[in-house]
Amino acid sequence: MSPDASNRTQEPERVNIAAMLTKAAGRFPGRPALALGSETVMDFRAFAERAGALAGHLSGQYKLAQGERVAIAMSNHPDFMVVLYACWIAGLVAVPINAKLHRREFAYILEDCGARLVFTNAKTAQTLDGLEQEIAGLDSAINTTEAGFTTLLQGDPAPLAEVSPDDAAWLFYTSGTTGKPKGAILTHRNLVAMVVNHLADIDAVSEFDCLIHAAPMSHGSGTLGLSHVARGSLQVIPESGGFDPAETVQLVAHYPGACFFFAPTMLVRLMASPALDGADMSNLKTIVYGGGPMYTADLLAALDRLGNKFVQIYGQGEAPMTITGTSRAVHMDKDHPRYLERLGSVGSVRTDVEVKVFDADDNELPVGEIGEVVLRGDVVMKGYWNNPEATAKALAGGWLHTGDMGAFDEEGFLTLKDRSKDMIISGGSNIYPREIEEVLLTHDGVAEVSVVGKPHPDWGEEVVAFVVLGPGSRASEADLDALCLDNIARFKRPKRYRFVEALPKNNTGKVLKTVLREQLAGEEDAVAGAA
Repeated sequence: MSPDASNRTQEPERVNIAAMLTKAAGRFPGRPALALGSETVMDFRAFAERAGALAGHLSGQYKLAQGERVAIAMSNHPDFMVVLYACWIAGLVAVPINAKLHRREFAYILEDCGARLVFTNAKTAQTLDGLEQEIAGLDSAINTTEAGFTTLLQGDPAPLAEVSPDDAAWLFYTSGTTGKPKGAILTHRNLVAMVVNHLADIDAVSEFDCLIHAAPMSHGSGTLGLSHVARGSLQVIPESGGFDPAETVQLVAHYPGACFFFAPTMLVRLMASPALDGADMSNLKTIVYGGGPMYTADLLAALDRLGNKFVQIYGQGEAPMTITGTSRAVHMDKDHPRYLERLGSVGSVRTDVEVKVFDADDNELPVGEIGEVVLRGDVVMKGYWNNPEATAKALAGGWLHTGDMGAFDEEGFLTLKDRSKDMIISGGSNIYPREIEEVLLTHDGVAEVSVVGKPHPDWGEEVVAFVVLGPGSRASEADLDALCLDNIARFKRPKRYRFVEALPKNNTGKVLKTVLREQLAGEEDAVAGAA
């Protein structure tokens, strides 16, 4: 080996996710990069220049050192992407936070991550007002809608910081449905792996496409945005800042190559909207869906109306967007003998990860047996921020333990049963709520349903279904019971039905089964008290 080659092998590995923006700006300087509604607000040259100038001010004026945390508590807006990439150009750790949180929830995350700075905008500034006086170490809050922010976008762009692939880039805070949210440490390596996997497996994004951010940019839609930056694709933020079916239809009509990240509930709302009646959706290219169970009946209706536009991803904040996926080809392979079972699965293992199913003792289970889904690969988080106990548990044995229960079939398709904590054990038998929910949703009168377990003195748990009926529906308990008896084993059917106006959900649209279980417990406490 020559001396030069030896020296090269000793050089530290460097990678910065922000390099994908600088490369895109070099290749597509004049192409539109960010739009608000139907109006382009900056091209890729301006995007890179403004992010670079802001990065310089973060390091200079605000004296932030590499590795320090900057929170982004903003509703969807083009400036969100500018702030995000400015953090990475400066070698800082971005902490995007769901804009719909309560002030106490914002405060917890800001204190937990030790943010020095927080960016807000019109929809969050009032909620966070004064927190910099209450939280030690939080120096400043910058409202991006005020004039002072514009000056931070001016000046010489900072050079791209040299960072290690395993340096933190994004602290992804979990939804906290079962306790305090945890900050998953996503490194530059994790984010690069996520982007490469998306472009390899999910969607061939080009500079002629666009991503419309109808879902929160602090979570799935924002992570998907990285792949679109890498390919010089336009990113569109609806003027509403969120998801409105009528606005979504209008934006699709305006923008060719329109792509989305949808939670399943968003697709259901779109399909039920009168705005879709007679609408021209030919510009729609891709709906990437994930973040919760997509029921087969809903998916079949959407495929029938919108065509071959769907790709599924299964991932977690701890392994963003990248565990398994269901391709367009699988969605349209109607002649396959197991077509419906495939649609009900979460697809096959992605290119750059290894996924297995383990039993309670971390032994691999054979095909067809249900256990916990685990994975390893470059996309898996480094750990949880300041939480070594949770990190050790989640990454035991070098595998990310997802907490999801599932099984592989002979063709490598993974079907999720439920979260391990949501599984119902009745009379010694495991019952998976999703299976029951799938059946109940085939009834024309059922709009939404969530199944949970309730403690039972003899059986351990009994099955209870919370049902939201559609407008004008008169579906009865007897109707739903007959449907279950026709489709699933008798022991799995709900023993009780609760007809409700709406299901409790968190800010990302996930049904809060913990709240439903608490409601059932409260009913029992009230009965006991009355007795």
